[in-house]
Amino acid sequence: MRQGARKGTQAGARAGARPRGKRVLAVLAVIAVALAALLAAVVGWWLQHPLTLAQPRVELSIEAGATPRQIAQAWVDAGVRTDARWLYAWFRLSGEDRRIRAGSYEVEAGVTPRGLLETLVQGRERMQTVRIIEGWTVRQMRRALADAPGLRPLTAGWDDAQLMHELGLAGVAAEGRFFPDTYAYARGVSDLTVLRRAQRAMQLRLQETWAGRDNALPLKTPEELLVLASIIEKETGQAADRGLVGAVFVNRLRIGMPLQSDPTVIYGLGEAFDGNLRKRDLQADTPHNTYTRAGLPPTPIGLPGLASLQAAGRPQQTKALYFVARGDGSSVFSETLAEHNRAVNRYQRGQP
Repeated sequence: MRQGARKGTQAGARAGARPRGKRVLAVLAVIAVALAALLAAVVGWWLQHPLTLAQPRVELSIEAGATPRQIAQAWVDAGVRTDARWLYAWFRLSGEDRRIRAGSYEVEAGVTPRGLLETLVQGRERMQTVRIIEGWTVRQMRRALADAPGLRPLTAGWDDAQLMHELGLAGVAAEGRFFPDTYAYARGVSDLTVLRRAQRAMQLRLQETWAGRDNALPLKTPEELLVLASIIEKETGQAADRGLVGAVFVNRLRIGMPLQSDPTVIYGLGEAFDGNLRKRDLQADTPHNTYTRAGLPPTPIGLPGLASLQAAGRPQQTKALYFVARGDGSSVFSETLAEHNRAVNRYQRGQP
């Protein structure tokens, strides 16, 4: 009887445990639903609540290929005071993360996480563009930026030294350091944001060109390649001649022959140049006069494009030391001074 009673008691305990277990699961389910509802409410509030910004306007340039996680962190680094993990989660959960577009953006006080993502996805449709032309000087580039519609002229009162300091390149000459291209920007973005993108683009192109250069070049640094590329840019009339123009200057550097480039003289004259290059100008010594001084000038003389960088890094193979313009944009290349003089007589002086 005792054993049977024990069995009955154990069976009853198990039967009682089942309802209690079900009640616990039900309570946990209710708690989970409540927590999910609370989380949804918190997320909904966060999406609609203005983000805190470090300053009234926060600017960010997003380069092509940046991941949603990198973009979220970049906004936080730029001055959006929130958790980058929340922003990244919102980008992913929204399903819009693959539609975020590269460009220069600006958000103002009052922007919400939802509004921020809309700006990134739809911003290109509202963007302006400014084109920086190959061969322009920094002065010409900055003038174009000052005239660009909707671009805030933050750097208008700065000299080149202050500009380079703000870009983290204090003491580096501004000339030649910005890549010629068409840049898109949102209205209200500062010119510094566009300049920063152009400077980074040039740095990247220069590094790539230097890494793939002909190792036999008489160039010691990427900066020397940049200077040479700027001369090639100014001296080339037709794209097909660019590699040969580069080769002529490389050949001259190899044998210690003066570069004798008219554009370097014009650059050295600065505001004094009146559009007419005279013999006395060629004889007036300046740091950029490659008639009176050997080797490369101390700085670039303009903004070289990618083709000129590549022509400096891997010029065509030729023994030519001279070239002269035909008058149609193309040039005639010569290996000897006698050949060159005949070409000058024919194409510059009209002699047979």
